Amino acid sequence: MYNILEVANTHAGDINYLFSLLNEYEEFKKEDNFGIKFQPFKYNTIATEDYEWYQVYTELFFNKDEWKKIIDKAFETKDVWIDLFDEYGIEIIKENLSNVKGIKLQTSILDNNIIFKELQKIDLSSQKLIINIAGREKEDIDIILNRFNSLNSNEILLEVGFQAYPTKLEDSGLSKISYLKENYANKIVFADHINGKDEDAILLPLIAMMNGANYIEKHIMHSQLETKYDHFSSVVISDYKNLIEKQKKYYSLLDSPFLNEAEKNYINTTYQVPILKSKKEKYSLINFDEDIIFRRTNKKGLLSHEIKELLKTYHILNTDKRENETLKKEDFKKANIAAVIACRLKSTRLPQKALLKIGDLSSVELCLKNTMKFDNLNHVILATSDNEQDKELSNYTYNSSVVFHTGDPDDVIKRYLDVIDTLKIDVIVRITADMPYVSSEIFDFLLAEHFKSGADYTTAKDAAVGTNLEIINTSALKEVKKHFPNAKYSEYMTWYFQNNADYFHLNFVELPSNLVRDYRLTLDYDEDLLMFNKIEEYFSENNLEFSLERLFDFLDKNNEISSLNSHLTLKYKTDEKLINDLNLYTKIKEK
Repeated sequence: MYNILEVANTHAGDINYLFSLLNEYEEFKKEDNFGIKFQPFKYNTIATEDYEWYQVYTELFFNKDEWKKIIDKAFETKDVWIDLFDEYGIEIIKENLSNVKGIKLQTSILDNNIIFKELQKIDLSSQKLIINIAGREKEDIDIILNRFNSLNSNEILLEVGFQAYPTKLEDSGLSKISYLKENYANKIVFADHINGKDEDAILLPLIAMMNGANYIEKHIMHSQLETKYDHFSSVVISDYKNLIEKQKKYYSLLDSPFLNEAEKNYINTTYQVPILKSKKEKYSLINFDEDIIFRRTNKKGLLSHEIKELLKTYHILNTDKRENETLKKEDFKKANIAAVIACRLKSTRLPQKALLKIGDLSSVELCLKNTMKFDNLNHVILATSDNEQDKELSNYTYNSSVVFHTGDPDDVIKRYLDVIDTLKIDVIVRITADMPYVSSEIFDFLLAEHFKSGADYTTAKDAAVGTNLEIINTSALKEVKKHFPNAKYSEYMTWYFQNNADYFHLNFVELPSNLVRDYRLTLDYDEDLLMFNKIEEYFSENNLEFSLERLFDFLDKNNEISSLNSHLTLKYKTDEKLINDLNLYTKIKEK
């Protein structure tokens, strides 16, 4: 904080008063950011004889030699500032320029072209300019700054405040500080002209400082000698010292750290820690909004943002947790996530459809290729039966990293659980091999929503046939197996979850509109195969890597291709007997 002691005309033209005043305020040093400001002017260059204060101006006049002595004396302890009113003030500045820190331009002289032209003749590169904007409209400020920036001074400061013998509190201009701070990079000077005997004479500059003023200009007068002029707004040294002490006390608060030790201690002793609302089993997902409550406790645990970050990075519980327990980092582990692609070669509508070529790859290989684009997968598994006819699929795993698994030919849930147990998988993405255009975009969206919701089962509400995915917790799939040891229709695994909403936390997700269409992208009929090869031909000819948005863009523009299979339906959506059987055999019966 920088302070300017404003002498103004308290001296009443008495140089001895002025030197005594300088001695009284000698302790306020320039090295501590103190300056002192004088008003050198001449009666006949500031006013005409008919002006009411003309005779007073003659009384206040000091000649050039006197001003040199005053400025030299002041310069011993403080920076010197000059309040400029007329051409005489210009002469004083020129003759004492090396000792002048800065020049204040009252709002009343900003349009004085003679003064402006004289200032242009002075090298002001070492001096600061204070531009007082009292009485000026907002739109005037830019015009004024543009003009005075041309003087190439060291810095331009904008000043708020004016002298009204004294100025009323409501007229102080305090509200202008925030506007200037928001709209200009210039530092702000607050000129305080309130009644010097009022307690606000101390409070107002402090408030201005806390609101962003960088410089405080304060009128001072002698504590013992009679002060004839400008005493209305002036304070004696005891009051000035009081102001500076309070200023130091409060200004240091502005440089305080954003978070102090007392605050840290307060929040550490009163913080409501996230705890579990009810017990959670090992390998469970946490739904922050539903599973967490907040209590003050002496137990140590993770904070809210730490838990959310773990969930965001696909962590699950690695231990059983009781009700009201806190959560610790060691309670979590990164989920082992696998995509499991179920495939058989027993299709009757389209024999061995998994091996049929779509472009350069078999259908199952194209499905595997696109699945391998999914992020956050630990394994990609091709799961088939242990029947002799399905062994051929081992030659169609696309990539050596794909796990080839054979298991129960009829119970698909058991087949899944066998490989899940072998690889210690926590979460699976269920895919069938007749879905060559599975989408990493949809997977990313559903996986994030699955962990965010803490669900057992997540799928999209609406998606193009053949693009929807199901994300299932291993613990939930094992729960299904407990209720259905010999799961009939287990290839329709979806129904075991969607028919048992009372037992599982189901999460049906609304996909972004760019990932949703009515197209049929599953392989069951010759028409499907024909359309898929048209799609691959398009991607190949245009050297494009597959993405669902690119595929939709192609089909949106080529109705003759998208309509090739649009008349076909899904059996499990139209076969009433099958639907009735699925509803009967996949619903958990109350005991």
